[in-house]
Amino acid sequence: MGIHKFFTSMNDLERIIRAPGKFKFEEHNVAAHSWKVAQYAMFFGTLEEMGGSDVDWKSLYEKTINHDFAEVFIGDIKTPVKHSSPELKQMLATVEEKMMEKFISREIPEEFQAVFFHRMKEGKDGTLEGRLLELADKLDQFYEAYAELKRGNTEPDFIQMYEIALTKILEMPLKKSVAYFRDVILEDVVSEKTAVDVKSLTMRILNRQED
Repeated sequence: MGIHKFFTSMNDLERIIRAPGKFKFEEHNVAAHSWKVAQYAMFFGTLEEMGGSDVDWKSLYEKTINHDFAEVFIGDIKTPVKHSSPELKQMLATVEEKMMEKFISREIPEEFQAVFFHRMKEGKDGTLEGRLLELADKLDQFYEAYAELKRGNTEPDFIQMYEIALTKILEMPLKKSVAYFRDVILEDVVSEKTAVDVKSLTMRILNRQED
């Protein structure tokens, strides 16, 4: 048994389309998503580090590039579905975890298994790196929904995705990163011309956060 099976599974991630089953102007796959999440996390990790926090960069990169590998087994579940109930979200996480454990035990050479078990575990935790991963993951969801709304896609799922992602980002316990997102990035977002009224949608969510 060698590492070959793990390497070839990277191709499978390129074929898994995010937010399946709905009309989209732009298709996004899981492999590209993981790369973008790593880039977002790198920026906000830099921001947090400049603010005086100690960032474990090795941990952050491992968490971001591996966080959705388990989707090679079950595919991408649409955000509104995953968030329909805490019970369903936990059940899906448990299924992913068990399938990942079986994959590592079956396909990864024994001398590397302990490392893979560590790297492939759920990365969204209470550490700074885990929170940066969660922020970056939601930011990519935010931008995917934003791209569709900007071009006039009125599918309710994308409006809901935008609302969920924006709300979650604003509630993240990363004061410096969230402040930069709210005060700088969102200013650019709402200043762009969009087919769907993203500015009104954004302001409604911001006002709700302040109430």
